[in-house]
Amino acid sequence: MAPHGEAIGMNGSPFNPVKNFMVINNNNIINSKPRRLSNDGLKRTTSDISYELSNLNQQEEEVIASLPAIPEVEDAKCECCGMIEEYTLEYIGKVREKYGGRWICGLCAEAVKEETAKNGGKRSPQDALEAHMNACFRFNKFGRAYPVLSQAQAMREIFRKSVSLDSRAGLRGNKSGGMPKKGQISRSSSCIPAITREFNEFKLDSN
Repeated sequence: MAPHGEAIGMNGSPFNPVKNFMVINNNNIINSKPRRLSNDGLKRTTSDISYELSNLNQQEEEVIASLPAIPEVEDAKCECCGMIEEYTLEYIGKVREKYGGRWICGLCAEAVKEETAKNGGKRSPQDALEAHMNACFRFNKFGRAYPVLSQAQAMREIFRKSVSLDSRAGLRGNKSGGMPKKGQISRSSSCIPAITREFNEFKLDSN
């Protein structure tokens, strides 16, 4: 046995796996040295790999450049209801320009439109916005804290509006003189003068 636990080759010399390469051919073991790659081959392989990597990097840069730019977004809090959502800076600027520098969400914007359409559209957008903001303020302060009282107040407002509409309808009916009763015949002029005239003409003819 070779010293230090080294293996012994076919000729009795220590076996070096780096220097000796065993090839099995037709059940015969042949010692041969592994082929070494030339420096030119290594350089060529390294050059090919570098070229492929550079092409991949260039393709990735082209793909990234072709992608659309992602717009910047930021959190915006509605000044009416207090809802917070992400919006683009361009959209926030348009909304603030439309509502006098104030930011409101889409739901509150629809409510402001309905408020503007009241009274035949005579209400200005600024007044409609103020009215909606006051309604949201009352709801956030009292409606959420006292939901039962908020519902009672809403029913009271509905009843008050209903009574007001009924009273207005009654006043309009009284001013117009009321509707004629069903089946009643109205007379525009009297027929007595015509009968009297014909009777007088008959008396003159008979004389």
